[in-house]
Amino acid sequence: MADNRKALVLGAGGITGIAWELGLLAGLVERGIDLATADLVVGTSAGAVAGAQLLGGVDLRERYERELEGAKGERAGRMGLRNLVRLGLAGYRASDALDARRRIGELALAARTESEEDRRTTVATWLGGVDTWPRRLLKVTAVDAATGEFTVFDRDSGVDLVAAVAASCASPCVRPPSTLAGSRFIDGGVRSPSNADLAEGYGRIVVLTPVETAGNTMSSPAEELARLRERSRVVHVSPDAEARPRVGRTMLQMLRPARRAKAAAAGYAQAERVAEQIDQLWST
Repeated sequence: MADNRKALVLGAGGITGIAWELGLLAGLVERGIDLATADLVVGTSAGAVAGAQLLGGVDLRERYERELEGAKGERAGRMGLRNLVRLGLAGYRASDALDARRRIGELALAARTESEEDRRTTVATWLGGVDTWPRRLLKVTAVDAATGEFTVFDRDSGVDLVAAVAASCASPCVRPPSTLAGSRFIDGGVRSPSNADLAEGYGRIVVLTPVETAGNTMSSPAEELARLRERSRVVHVSPDAEARPRVGRTMLQMLRPARRAKAAAAGYAQAERVAEQIDQLWST
């Protein structure tokens, strides 16, 4: 049986996923629910950004209001039809999940994107000055682009926090792989949109997932949640019927900075609808 420690899982979801998660977290804080008290935070892609900010001590209300200001010249992530098809075929042709991630990594390494330096500058801006690992346990997920191996970075990994978050957000063929310790890494969402299984053993778990669907070689949030619920109390929140159109239904929509403000507002509004359920788990 799991113990009574608390874990927060923040899943992948592009730019609008970051905004929705920050809006939701800010709305919960204003209702007296501080998920930063978690004993563990698992961050994947968008969730790595939100998790680093949450545990880094930023003012969530201030960050939420900045999301409401919109894109401010930020470039949208672009994925051509050719790369979209090739990524789909990589999973279809793979012999197993590891092979699929290796094939996707190969495509990511060959893709033309912005420079790593430019990407890290953008991620550092997103983090709002948070550039050191927090005292509370933050696990940032990524995938080795050369081998397909799933990797988890934390404060004991000896890597730069901004580079680790940039790796977790490195959408294949959209953003550049991030170099850490001599290897290059891509989006942790290539393995799972949530990687919620990393919270196994914790008794109380809140899981926020902007994305719920997974490819045929990926671990799905539904599968991970089913296993967690065998031993833990779990509250799962994804964009509801009111929030989903604002967050986006496809990854191409979720990569658009122009949708940032509406997604943040949708998360903030949804906090009111889920606060009681989360509070009952978190405070008992």
